[in-house]
Amino acid sequence: MAFIKSTQADGEVVNIYYEELGKGKNVVFIHGWPLSGAMWEYQITQLPQQGMRCITYDRRGFGHSDKPAGPYDYNTLAADLKAVLDGLDLQDVTLVGFSMGGGEIAKYFSLYGGARVTKVVLISAVVPYMLQTEDNPDGIEQEVFDGMAKQMIDDRPGFLENFNNDFYGVSMLSHPVSDAFLQQCINAAMLASPIATLECAKSFSSTDFRNDVLAINVPTLVIHGDADQIVPIAPTGNRSANLIPGAKYVIYEGEPHGLWFTSKERLNQDLIDFI
Repeated sequence: MAFIKSTQADGEVVNIYYEELGKGKNVVFIHGWPLSGAMWEYQITQLPQQGMRCITYDRRGFGHSDKPAGPYDYNTLAADLKAVLDGLDLQDVTLVGFSMGGGEIAKYFSLYGGARVTKVVLISAVVPYMLQTEDNPDGIEQEVFDGMAKQMIDDRPGFLENFNNDFYGVSMLSHPVSDAFLQQCINAAMLASPIATLECAKSFSSTDFRNDVLAINVPTLVIHGDADQIVPIAPTGNRSANLIPGAKYVIYEGEPHGLWFTSKERLNQDLIDFI
């Protein structure tokens, strides 16, 4: 198993687990909540065949990375991303962030100027701002996030089972993923620290990235499903596409939050074409 050491300002060292496959253009994939870098299986098995070096890593608190008590704010998470890029001495990097992973990208640009990065892809991303406020009326009410936190504390596996249905657009009339896949996702999520799961949910729901996304100054592809029930498209994909100069915006009609799997062939081709 391979790890990068991320050293924080207070001297704490956190081991970040990573994997890489292929040779060529550097592509770093940042996973969503509450999964791990393993979610990118259906991308990293295909993109290396197109001349790409694909790198995935587990966010602190998730997968095989260390699981400290904290912190899990986005400044810390962006520092972990920087540690991965610096530790592997990557250049000419395309960052691909799914859901919560879009926040690391935005913070990385605002804190570190986007060093080493030449392209960005935001997929179903939480940026620029998820929370409903007076100046962000399309966001999600705080009560919804409070309810999620309570359910996680009361019965994390039960919460994840219900959460997965909305994540992948499962309903009485639609079942786009197998039961085995849904169970695999629960298993992956349960590997995460319960503290990390809660604290990261607080971070992605409450962090205002509206100024951070303005710092993204490289070619950017924004992809979002218009049937996303987890990260609604109005305050996120639509706004990011407007705020990031020159961003290319692709809406996947009828696709849920987990389009990285439900529309993997289309997504892979869009990634190949853009990168």
